[in-house]
Amino acid sequence: MGEEYAINERVLCYHGPLMYEAKILKAQIFDESNTTTGTVGPHYFVHYKGWKQTWDEWVAGDRMLKLTEENLIKQKEMNAKAKPASSQSHKKGDSSSHHGHSHSHSASGNMASGSGTSGGAGTTTGRRKEAGRKRGRDEDDSVKKPDMKLDIPDALKVVLVDDWEAVTKNNQLVSLPREPNVVDILAEFQQHCENLTDKHLTAQDTALSTYIAGLQLYFERSLGSTLLYRFERGQYAEVRRKYVTGQHVVIGEEKSMSQVYGAEHLLRLIVNLPKMIAQTSLDSESVAILREYTGELTQFMLDNKTRLFLAEYENAPAHYLITMRA
Repeated sequence: MGEEYAINERVLCYHGPLMYEAKILKAQIFDESNTTTGTVGPHYFVHYKGWKQTWDEWVAGDRMLKLTEENLIKQKEMNAKAKPASSQSHKKGDSSSHHGHSHSHSASGNMASGSGTSGGAGTTTGRRKEAGRKRGRDEDDSVKKPDMKLDIPDALKVVLVDDWEAVTKNNQLVSLPREPNVVDILAEFQQHCENLTDKHLTAQDTALSTYIAGLQLYFERSLGSTLLYRFERGQYAEVRRKYVTGQHVVIGEEKSMSQVYGAEHLLRLIVNLPKMIAQTSLDSESVAILREYTGELTQFMLDNKTRLFLAEYENAPAHYLITMRA
């Protein structure tokens, strides 16, 4: 039996590898007919402390914890593990750092992030001194974390802008399932690399297949939590019912999300990748190889832009608009 929560209750909420404080605004029981998250059961509409209302969302009860001292300790430990480069500062008694979610928020795919601090009871440290310590941690992080800057071609930045505008401004959706899908594109990219005459990619015989498998895994794990705009979540829930969780899905014939989504969402993953990698403990050599292969993939997508990306998105039907505005 899961925990029960009340409207206006303050809770801790899992989001990706981190945990945030939130306030419950609404509660509802979702079933297969009305779920917007792909799951059924008790759901809560939450507002994340310190964040704009645009980040408010429905979450399942199993993504939440009661706001207790024990769970606050768990939050601190979990967030510290997710940010290994800053974990030393947590151990030295600094106030716990509360970092924001990473989302493909701007038109060019830049990550939206924010921060706040929650000091322990009875702290007497002034804001200026705390800000100084925080700057010190940030500077220390920049030294320890390998940088994975990507050079996104201007033509693909235009694709990202058009993608953002179609979904968030025009209430349009990517037609699904896509052809080619993410699996197809990565298979084509692998063939492209194997056919290169100059073999300029580092450790291609061993690194290429690892890169392809890793990128597909990142896509599967980040699609629902990071790569979707809010307006697309209803479509995502419908897709999961159709191919994964629905009563008519035959066991063994389920489709992964990388077999349904295509280049539009793969490109969103690529521009989010540097911030995702910054949360890992990869060494500088591994990050350099990852950057090299991602640059090659980006160029491959640019060279095949007309074939890989949709020219027109579909208009969302009236019933979908009503559901998403409810």
